[in-house]
Amino acid sequence: MREVNPMDTDRAKSWQLYIDAPMPMVTIFKTLDISNLMRQEKAGYKLNMLLCYCICLAANDTKEFQLLPVGKKMMEYEKIGVNVIVANRDGGINSCDIPGFSDLQEFNQAYLELTQKVRETCEDYEIEDHMIIGTSSLVKYEIDGVMNMYSGIFNNPFMIWGRYRKEGSTYKLQVSFQFHHVQMDGMEACEFLERLQKYISEL
Repeated sequence: MREVNPMDTDRAKSWQLYIDAPMPMVTIFKTLDISNLMRQEKAGYKLNMLLCYCICLAANDTKEFQLLPVGKKMMEYEKIGVNVIVANRDGGINSCDIPGFSDLQEFNQAYLELTQKVRETCEDYEIEDHMIIGTSSLVKYEIDGVMNMYSGIFNNPFMIWGRYRKEGSTYKLQVSFQFHHVQMDGMEACEFLERLQKYISEL
């Protein structure tokens, strides 16, 4: 992770347009076909872990995820991870960052070990040198999408989903993807979501 001059990056124009915007976040809704992940879940994997794994793979293939505005600085990252919300043993919630390993078994092991640690300690786990994609799974509820709050502090991309639905032999999941307009435009965001669907289907 290092600070770079935003005017020397591909996002120079967007930096000029949106870095001082009062609401620079954009949200895109998409319905994903997660039928293949449901088959993987039957093999013993957690569905949420599989989704997070595919999110990291798709993000690694999208160069815009390497840059992120942090305050009034543009930071460049070599590594990508994903954040999950964990229900802790005391009945509250904590935040847990998972490094984005490209190998499924490594990612699964890290996911299980770190979320269990957070669950037991009731303490957040953060990775500072990774560009983190936030996630929130509201799997008990059927939702059409979420417009997340913009605090001006957390500029990271964020994905939210609720309960999946079954349509015949197909399983569908509606997701909301929120991103900072300095980091990417709508076209790059849509390309990321298409890559995400590809990784889900081919896993």
